[in-house]
Amino acid sequence: TGVGVAIVDSGVNADPNLNSGKDPIYVEDFVNPIPLNSDGKPGPKPNSYGLDWYGHGQHIAGIIASNGKDSNCNQCNKTFIGIAPGANIIDLKVLDSNGEGSDSAVIAAINRAIQLRKTYNIRVMNLSLGRNVYESYTEDPLCEAVEAAWKAGITVVVAAGNEGRDNSFGNDGYGTITSPGNDPYVITVGAMKTEGTPTRTDDLIASYSSKGPTAIDHIVKPDIVAPGNQMVSLLAQHGTLAMSNPQNVTALEAFQYPAPKPGNFGNQHAMPNDPNAQPPGVAIPGGYSHSYYVLSGTSMAAAVVSGAAADLIQAAPSLTPDQVKYLLMQTASKTFPVSSTVVDQTSGQIYTDYYDIFTIGAGYIDLRAAMAAINQAPSGLTALSPVANYDGATGDVELSFDPSSIFANKALWGTNSTWGQSVLTGNKALWGTSAIWGASSDAGQKALWGTNAIWSSKALWGTSDASASESVATTGEQ
Repeated sequence: TGVGVAIVDSGVNADPNLNSGKDPIYVEDFVNPIPLNSDGKPGPKPNSYGLDWYGHGQHIAGIIASNGKDSNCNQCNKTFIGIAPGANIIDLKVLDSNGEGSDSAVIAAINRAIQLRKTYNIRVMNLSLGRNVYESYTEDPLCEAVEAAWKAGITVVVAAGNEGRDNSFGNDGYGTITSPGNDPYVITVGAMKTEGTPTRTDDLIASYSSKGPTAIDHIVKPDIVAPGNQMVSLLAQHGTLAMSNPQNVTALEAFQYPAPKPGNFGNQHAMPNDPNAQPPGVAIPGGYSHSYYVLSGTSMAAAVVSGAAADLIQAAPSLTPDQVKYLLMQTASKTFPVSSTVVDQTSGQIYTDYYDIFTIGAGYIDLRAAMAAINQAPSGLTALSPVANYDGATGDVELSFDPSSIFANKALWGTNSTWGQSVLTGNKALWGTSAIWGASSDAGQKALWGTNAIWSSKALWGTSDASASESVATTGEQ
């Protein structure tokens, strides 16, 4: 597309599937920076500089921008093309070979993207990483950094997290959005399972996908959901994940005739948060592989949305980050079941998900619909995600909107509103019989409120600091 996408991750390797082997167009390693000579000037770059020794970043890059070269052959029956093929990749490495990093590295990378925005036309930033929320987003350095990028004209897309099964505080996975996905400016993405069919009607939420509201601030998140389960993308050999999970590697020959049935691309390796999920990535220092890799997570879903954002900006370069967010949320598909259930085949544990606003946000990404509405995005307003306010005395939940938000304009609310059919008074929506975030989710919402899973949790709505003793680290999915 020619749009620059900054990938803040574990690195990206040159690959013929990425813009004819010329990508990434810029590389900076915040894990192992260039050493200084005795005169204080930068020395030569190490051979491993900016390379993906973990594997996560390479997979993300493929979902966003792969041209499908390796899967485009006479005998291949599947071609794996990224959402925005031709997008220019800016590799900002912040995660090490174990998929771990630091706040300071991530913040430095975000600041570098802001500095390079005009040089490389950086209009989108993908952050498929996160850490626990320890403080209000207004005081969180990670959130401050992504807001600075957003206000500089970069659409920031963040993974919601993979803690949707966490019931540590009796919260059924609610309140598990990670930072900086808890910031109201950014586009926070949850993951859907595509079930291996071309239609979206049978797609279900991935049970590991983290849910809102955000801890401390109670921001309504995620903003949107996108395909994130069993995603096929670029493999880079010899990285930590490739070595520890070789069963996830799928040779190109597996996609040639006779082709296996969907889902039979090799043995599954379960992620901690979902029986059908697999850990991300694999790295190939100094080269590339003709194989692909199958993995799952909200990281992959975020990459899908980053690619979609790049496509929208390519079609309409004047779009602001707020307009991109508005278009994706406003046009998202809002047809969902009331609930879905998955059984962990190992433990026998049953996980039930309700399709409420804290699970699927404004709906399931629909890029075609967003493209069709590209000239309808209001200008001069923000697209800040609303806040959920719970009244313990009445049991009512009220969504409050920042006065600057596009979503605060009640003229936008109706049969084609961002979150489905609803009735508004002023800039606040009372949670009652109206299904504000999707016409089909009302029964699921009632069932949720009946269990009182969210609202009874002191960890979400009280002053609990139960997680304050945990180490602060920004990590990729594991």
